Amino acid sequence: MTHLKPSPLRVALFEPRIPPNTGNIARTCAAFDLPLSLIEPLGFSIDDRQLKRAGLDYWPHVNLSVHTNFQAFKNSLAKPFRVIGCSRRDGVALQGFCFEPGDVLLFGREDTGLPQPVRDQCDQILTIPMPCSADSDGQGGVRSLNLSVACAIACFQAGLKLQLW
Repeated sequence: MTHLKPSPLRVALFEPRIPPNTGNIARTCAAFDLPLSLIEPLGFSIDDRQLKRAGLDYWPHVNLSVHTNFQAFKNSLAKPFRVIGCSRRDGVALQGFCFEPGDVLLFGREDTGLPQPVRDQCDQILTIPMPCSADSDGQGGVRSLNLSVACAIACFQAGLKLQLW
C-alpha cells in the first residue's frame, strides 16, 4: 500500500459527480498548494474534457491521488491525521473550529453529500454558516453552496488558522 506524503492540510472529494466542480477544486488546491484526493467511484473519467477545462492548465501543479474507496483512502493517510467532514448540516461552525496539522477536509457528493457511514468515521463535521439558508424542508432560502465554492472557503479559512499563508 502506498502512503500519502504528510501535508499540513489536504482536500478529499468523496465520489464527486460533476467534472467542472472537481476541476475548479483542483485549481483551488493548486493555488493553495494543497494535495487533492479523489475517492471512487467518480461520476466522470479523469480524462474528461470538462474536468480538464475547469482546471485549465493547472493540472500539472496539482498533487493528485485517486483511491478505490473511503477505507483505502483512510489507510493511505500519513499519521497523525483527522478527517474533517464538510457538510451543510449538523456541524461545528467553520469560523470557530481549531484546525491541526494533518487535517483532511472531506467533501461529499454534490447530489447527496456525505453518507451517514462516512460521516460516522469523521473526527468532526464542519458547516459553513449561511445566514440565508433554507429551512429543513429546503424552503425559504439557499439549500447549499456550490461544492467548489464551499471547498475554497473552507480551504482558505483552514489555511489561515494553520498559518499556511
